[in-house]
Amino acid sequence: MGHDHDHHSAGKNLKFAFFLNAAFTIFELIGGFYVNSVAIISDAVHDLGDTLSLGTSWYLQNKSQQKRDSKFSFGYKRFSLLGALINSLVLLGGSIFVITEAVNRLIEPERSDAEGMMIFAIVGVAVNGIAAYKLSSGESLNEKVVSWHLLEDVLGWVAVLIVAIILQFKEILYLDPALSLLITFYILWNVFKRLKETLFIFLQGVPKEIDLDEIEERLKKIPNISSLHHMHVWSLEGTDHVFTTHIKLKNINRFQQLLDVKRQVKNVLQEYHFDHYTIETELDEETCDLL
Repeated sequence: MGHDHDHHSAGKNLKFAFFLNAAFTIFELIGGFYVNSVAIISDAVHDLGDTLSLGTSWYLQNKSQQKRDSKFSFGYKRFSLLGALINSLVLLGGSIFVITEAVNRLIEPERSDAEGMMIFAIVGVAVNGIAAYKLSSGESLNEKVVSWHLLEDVLGWVAVLIVAIILQFKEILYLDPALSLLITFYILWNVFKRLKETLFIFLQGVPKEIDLDEIEERLKKIPNISSLHHMHVWSLEGTDHVFTTHIKLKNINRFQQLLDVKRQVKNVLQEYHFDHYTIETELDEETCDLL
């Protein structure tokens, strides 16, 4: 029930962030051209990409709540992970566009409307701050990626506000595009970190909070267990993990001994809150076909 509630909340949070971001993007695009600020226009393009990816993430988050069927035997939870990947790639593409526009403005500087920038910056901090706060408590990787996007936007708008204040007193034409570059490089740095994390999960890497050696040592201490092999752990979408292993048994003389081993193994694995685990047991005289 806890995971179902988390996934439902994730869908609601992403829906809220999508509509809020979409409305602000339209407002930002119009205003960016009005005040002639490449930093605001660049952020509007970035927000447009965010809006599209938020919509995709919202759809995929809802899709991830579907139960398993004959097509996806583990269910649809990894669709949420796909949303995080798309979100990161869209932001990567938008950042490259922003860098191009900012460099062009550095080569041919133009005057910006400092008062207009200040107004948009205040609105930007408020809108993105509300959305970031809404998603900050999310558990899914999808929500974490979006939350970081929005937090970066808040920081970016704080920077725009500072620049706008400076421009009120001194006209420095390159300050606006220079700020745009700084914001974008910071965003790219975080995008690469999240993209690495997302791809790691896609490639079925061992979740960082799971210590395979520790699990193996604990299981080997259980009486009648000789060794373990083909032990694997991977994550469905960053929060729900899957565990499988083959256990070689020893000195099993009665069926009750086998049941006792299975019970003790389950007791250990339940402490790690795996979404799914599969245990293959092999007796002394058996040989694993996969060795």
